[in-house]
Amino acid sequence: MSQDEGMVLIVEDNADDRDLLARAFKKAGIAVPLWFAKDGDEAVAYLEQTATDPMQASPFIILLDLKLPRRSGFEVLEWIKGTARLRRIPVIILTSSRENVDLERAYDLGANSYLVKPARPEALREMVEQINAYWLGLNEMAIQGSSLS
Repeated sequence: MSQDEGMVLIVEDNADDRDLLARAFKKAGIAVPLWFAKDGDEAVAYLEQTATDPMQASPFIILLDLKLPRRSGFEVLEWIKGTARLRRIPVIILTSSRENVDLERAYDLGANSYLVKPARPEALREMVEQINAYWLGLNEMAIQGSSLS
């Protein structure tokens, strides 16, 4: 994907995890723009801004942590999937929670995938490569702004 087609929005409150993700994308050789939101409110504000500011790149996927300050990942997910112009953007839950209740709730709210953060940086890089191969490579994306039947 080229830069003019969008970017990856990563919603993650932990600074170390943000750094690890940025390094994993770089080490995997994935040259897509990344934008980080540090909490749920910042993510929602950014997504609202992309609708009104043509200079803001819209995300083509969102990596969303569940345990966030201000507005939880569940609340952000529910808001995204309830917003007509955003609901087709794939949302990949990237969390440390292995709780079945979190998994079920995320899918019930419309998550497209649920991934548990690996402990090792090398495993995270491999996971990022798989996200790239499937979500940014093989997967057919709905064009934002097309008919929302």
